[in-house]
Amino acid sequence: MFVGTGSDVGKSVITAGFCRILKQDGFSPAPFKAQNMSLNSFATPDGLEIGRAQAVQAEAAGIPCNTNMNPILLKPTGDMESQVVLNGKPIGNQHAQEYFNGKYHNQLFKEVCNAFDLLSKDYNPIVMEGAGSISEVNLWDRDIVNMRMAKYANASTILVADIDRGGAIGSVYGSILLLPPEERKLISGILINKFRGDLNLFEGGKKIIESLTGIPVLGVLPYYHDIHIDQEDAVPLDKKNKKAQEGKINIAVVLLKRMSNFTDFNLLEQIKEINIYYATAPKDLEAADIIILPGSKNTIEDLTDLRKRDFEPTLLKANKDGKSIIGICGGFQMMGAIIEDPHQIESTNKYIKGFNLLPLRTIITKEKRTIDTKFFFRNQKTICHGYEIHMGLTEIQPDQVSSALCILEDGTKDGYYSSSRCWGTYLHGILDNPPVIRELIAPFSTKDIIIPDILEFKDQQYNKLANHIRCYVNVDKIYKSLQE
Repeated sequence: MFVGTGSDVGKSVITAGFCRILKQDGFSPAPFKAQNMSLNSFATPDGLEIGRAQAVQAEAAGIPCNTNMNPILLKPTGDMESQVVLNGKPIGNQHAQEYFNGKYHNQLFKEVCNAFDLLSKDYNPIVMEGAGSISEVNLWDRDIVNMRMAKYANASTILVADIDRGGAIGSVYGSILLLPPEERKLISGILINKFRGDLNLFEGGKKIIESLTGIPVLGVLPYYHDIHIDQEDAVPLDKKNKKAQEGKINIAVVLLKRMSNFTDFNLLEQIKEINIYYATAPKDLEAADIIILPGSKNTIEDLTDLRKRDFEPTLLKANKDGKSIIGICGGFQMMGAIIEDPHQIESTNKYIKGFNLLPLRTIITKEKRTIDTKFFFRNQKTICHGYEIHMGLTEIQPDQVSSALCILEDGTKDGYYSSSRCWGTYLHGILDNPPVIRELIAPFSTKDIIIPDILEFKDQQYNKLANHIRCYVNVDKIYKSLQE
């Protein structure tokens, strides 16, 4: 089990790396995270929902994902409230205080233990991931994801610290010192992550940590820039490139406050002729060739926020000027004429006008549609792959001509195609498919652009990650700790 001194120390990626290492070494590993808080989710093959990180880790392990890998998923709908997804299905929204101070934790812990037991019957070893920090003493009596889970599984537990943010020695020592003795004995090693510079300069630091804690430092992982693994919401998108670049096809993704599934754009980032950046202000859209309205966990509130920030006139002008505008999931809903929320699931507003770029009416429903599917894009014959995770039904307004963007494998129609420069879809992952990318960029380039195969690309990245870990971590010691 990999636990952390804090959030965003690299637990998810390290877990994925060890899933691949164990697969390479002939084992049958599977990932497990009892409770995940993320807006980045994924549809399992049987149409249920888990955190994207566990889907990535399963992919690294070479197995299909399922809900036993992430039995509880919390999807924030605002600053103080989250949708609770249990065993792949939403069971309602809860206020943070209600969830964390409620009386449900013993029952929820039974649920996650049952999921772990079921997973353990089919896979070995289980590579577990904690959440946030193990030193949040005020949350220990409600813990169902960190050391309580480690105790249940009797897991060889490795503490991960992020040295790039500073204070690694203090955070490691403090985290371990705070643990009660029965939990402290489960910590079999320490990993220092995201090191920049000469590793030899930290030899003294390693010895100090080992002297203070009596626990071996199993490795110091250098910061890397050339390995691309799908991230969770903690990735700082606002620190990514924000500017258009001359000589490239510029794609601006409108950065929403409740943006979900930002991994939809990962493949675009790997195409050298494309410059993808995240727009935080209307002026950021002026130099874009293509504008993408991405997914949102709360479409109505994000649409309201975009209006407050004066995005609407710029979007409408961009459409009039011939720029391409596409919407994915929540962004697709925003492009319509009307969004209704009769049950006030997303907002106190029961009705809001959309940007009216597409002749659509969306009704937010209590039921969530979650499906992993193959599809045909436009009238092409190449089979594509994507997935849906959304609440809401979208229909074409009366007296408008139906123009489906995609046809799913079961014959269902998806999305709306107004023109090659204006369309929307519910399908996440649609931009992982070369036929879609080629049509998207066709108006802006006559070149025969090379688009990587997404599955081959991901497989290469998992192998690179495994090799990176093997170079800097004592994997043999970790194997030995599993036998003790």
